[in-house]
Amino acid sequence: MTLEHGIAKNKTQFLHQLLQVLLVGLTLGMMRTVIPVLASSEFGVPRQSFLLLSTFVIAFGVVKGVLNFVAGALAERLGRKLVLLVGWLVAVPIPFMVWAAHDWSWIVAATVLLGVNQGLTWSITQTSKLDLTRMDERGLTIGLNEFAGYAGVALAGVLTAYLAAWLGARDALLLFGLCVIVAALLLASLGIKETLPWARAEAQARRDSVLNKSTTLSAGEVFVLMSWRDRHLFALCQAGLVEKFVDALVWIFYPVFLTQQGLSLPDTAWVISVYGFVWGGSQLFTGRLSDRIGRHKLNVAGMWICGLGVLMMMLATGVGWWAFSAAVSGWGMALLYPNLSAAVADLARAEWRASAIGIYRFWRDLGYAVGALAIGLTAVMTGYVESAFWLVAFAMFISGVILALLGEETHPNLRAAT
Repeated sequence: MTLEHGIAKNKTQFLHQLLQVLLVGLTLGMMRTVIPVLASSEFGVPRQSFLLLSTFVIAFGVVKGVLNFVAGALAERLGRKLVLLVGWLVAVPIPFMVWAAHDWSWIVAATVLLGVNQGLTWSITQTSKLDLTRMDERGLTIGLNEFAGYAGVALAGVLTAYLAAWLGARDALLLFGLCVIVAALLLASLGIKETLPWARAEAQARRDSVLNKSTTLSAGEVFVLMSWRDRHLFALCQAGLVEKFVDALVWIFYPVFLTQQGLSLPDTAWVISVYGFVWGGSQLFTGRLSDRIGRHKLNVAGMWICGLGVLMMMLATGVGWWAFSAAVSGWGMALLYPNLSAAVADLARAEWRASAIGIYRFWRDLGYAVGALAIGLTAVMTGYVESAFWLVAFAMFISGVILALLGEETHPNLRAAT
């Protein structure tokens, strides 16, 4: 049977994959708002212990980054579906660990498993959709992927905040987490197809082309190529790492900062969800836009706009202002997030695309750990949460400059025209 590429040609499987990444986002989102706000009252973290509070995100970033790399390599050898199923099986203990947590170390341990889950499942859903689609649909594909995932993150933040106010934090997260993870396992087992044959068909078509010869590389060779040997790929990887400083800040200190300003847990969740909803929803537009006008200018602008939104949080007060500032950061994320990944997919060959995406996601999600450590230390040294916001805004500006200088347009049609 001839395998055809394209969203329309594979719409049923594409929708199954989108549902999977929505569930991946819901799993991540349940840990993002309730846990930091109730770290002191529920899990024994002393107030103003900013570095201790950051430890669960540091652990998440390190583990997820490594598992992104592992997932890419495993997916090339064992197939996409098996890696996805393993990722969901690893998530099963998480709600029970949070429910039974005696102290903060249990939360850190649960977050380590969350990092494994996210590293395997989110990477694979993105890779699988890229297997199915045409190269001129990559921006749209990743935009849809990240829309579904971060809509799930934002939605879970709001739902778990209301559930926690009703049932208590532990029971709320247990109920929500079990429903999501069991549903994901069942749907992955019954509805997901193996997409590796589509990737191999694309690779074979390239090998059959006069202009494209086989360029199979080992995982180590791809790592070196992406991390420093190719300046364009390096520029993308460093931008991916630094933009996660923003998400680490939103995860750890936005809830703390907003509750310190007097907001309730549900109100705090709504302000933070504006960031997630704008980020997720706008990617329906920004991913497709990059297929038309290119990735590079959107990526650079996104870095700077996202940093501006972080800076704006410090410049005025009030729920409306904080929500607007969160929306600005969300819009910046929407410009850069799908299009950094699309740029990597543009430059990678089908034979090693899963490894390339895994390595980019390794550096990107390592940014959780680097960013959480940096903002935690900054807050400890200054004694103020606000100083972490200034650090992140500055880092985004500098990283955007590096991307502007070392990066280039990667869209295949625009590169060919140039």
